[in-house]
Amino acid sequence: MNAIGLRKILKKFDKRFGSSFTDYYVKTRSNHPYSQLQSVFKQADPVIDFIKAAVSRLSNSTSFLEFLGKHAFIVQDQDDLGAAPSDVNGDLFVEERYHFMSLLLNLVNTFLYMVNTYIIVPTADGYSLTLGAAATVCGVIIGSMAIAQIFSSVYFSAWSNRSYFRPLLFSSIVLLVGNTLYALAYDLNSLSVLLLGRLFCGLGSARAVNRRYISDCVPLKFRMQASAGFVSASALGMACGPAMACLFQTNFKFCNLLTFNEATLPGWVMAFLWLLYLSWLWFSFREPPPYTKLLVVPKLNAVSTMIGPLVNDAIEHGSTKPLLLASEANYEDEEGDREEVEDDGEEDSEGSRSVEPVTSIASAYQLLTPSVKVQLFIYFMLKYAMEILLAESSLVTGYYFIWSTRNVAIFLACLGLTVIPVNVVVGNYISNIFEERQVLLASEIMVCIGILLSFNILVPYSASQYVGSALITFVFAEVLEGVNLSLLSRVMSSRLSKGTFNSGLLSTEAGTIARVIADGTITLSGYLGEQMLLNITLVPSLCICVSAIVATCFTYNSLY
Repeated sequence: MNAIGLRKILKKFDKRFGSSFTDYYVKTRSNHPYSQLQSVFKQADPVIDFIKAAVSRLSNSTSFLEFLGKHAFIVQDQDDLGAAPSDVNGDLFVEERYHFMSLLLNLVNTFLYMVNTYIIVPTADGYSLTLGAAATVCGVIIGSMAIAQIFSSVYFSAWSNRSYFRPLLFSSIVLLVGNTLYALAYDLNSLSVLLLGRLFCGLGSARAVNRRYISDCVPLKFRMQASAGFVSASALGMACGPAMACLFQTNFKFCNLLTFNEATLPGWVMAFLWLLYLSWLWFSFREPPPYTKLLVVPKLNAVSTMIGPLVNDAIEHGSTKPLLLASEANYEDEEGDREEVEDDGEEDSEGSRSVEPVTSIASAYQLLTPSVKVQLFIYFMLKYAMEILLAESSLVTGYYFIWSTRNVAIFLACLGLTVIPVNVVVGNYISNIFEERQVLLASEIMVCIGILLSFNILVPYSASQYVGSALITFVFAEVLEGVNLSLLSRVMSSRLSKGTFNSGLLSTEAGTIARVIADGTITLSGYLGEQMLLNITLVPSLCICVSAIVATCFTYNSLY
């Protein structure tokens, strides 16, 4: 009775003040060590433990896919969660919108874009030196792609409300042009053309479309596998980019006009790959039909299918009298029923509101609870730390260890190849032993330790110190990304599951802004000299990481 009373008080509070205080109140107090809400849950503990044990036995074989799929941060809306496999709308959804070849093209786009992002990292500093700029300008070269992606994510997300084929087509064309400009900058001896080419590459970032296609056009029973495929394609692209760069050890001119060397070949190869992809996309992608044509008639059919048997049964058994006469009802019962109906009506109205997508960044921001804001900040932190590590790798290793382009490329490729094995271990074992918030906090501390070990203080800097600290930072940042997005996907409002300003866009923007600031930090630190670059760029990473740990501790009891 106390639980029912508390529920009604909270519902009335939300109704009167227009606030979503109920969810926040329960989440922050249900698992607090001194919360009296624990007494309400104790009666259900044996049943819950039994259900958890049964689910654990059934889900261990697929927990890796689930954990990996959560990296994609594709939040399911309430309609998806409540849909049955045999539902009429679900069957039509699978039949009309799902197309395997289109999904494959979507994943290939993801893979190629990540290759395009990281293929230039080992050679960007040498390219900038060739064009007469400082080696640290590589931060601007790498970061210019992320700057453009901040804007492209928004218009691609809005464009995907109406189409998927056209934004993917536009993305491929822009990336083809961007990579061609990047390669031509060498013979034109123009840093401006180089930066313009990378800006074009960022304007062609269709990751928002990639996420939306999986969320909107892949049936629920295949969505986890598709999400895992999205993450795997990103990880493989991140590893293949630098690996491909180490193969471009050549130098010749074509018709005495175009130069092909380790600096320009990343642009020429990616332009050729995007041309092939563009041709494949044109002939094989199938645009899914819009929702309006799919859902109107089937919903009517579904309603008639459900109501028809009930009406026939009522007529057959003569149950046509009123269920309750007003004169027979007790006044107090009538008041209680009316109050329950009001509460149900409030829940229905709230449910209908919850599935309406937000229409602006401001509206999306209002739906973010303190714990969600902290988790987005953690995502910002880990992307910042990873970008500092990857973008300045060629500069640091060249200055301290005189590594060649091939050595840098192999090092970065090996880092990228750790993503899948790490997720296997965490998904199959660690996440089944510890709570995700425990893994979250432990991973943040390990990232902080990795950053501390990266500093060059007192003792001579060695390759083993650099590789070891980089491995700790990168691996635990990957673990942190998985558990952070897993927690975030459960507490993010369902209104952010669809529409232009969805949760995927918010996480993409947070990560992209982190990359832009990190790349800018590298370039600005270059004015102090390469000997100061390592320590100067690690100081902001350390400060942001410590801030994220403190914020996590303050919101720890609300992380579920």
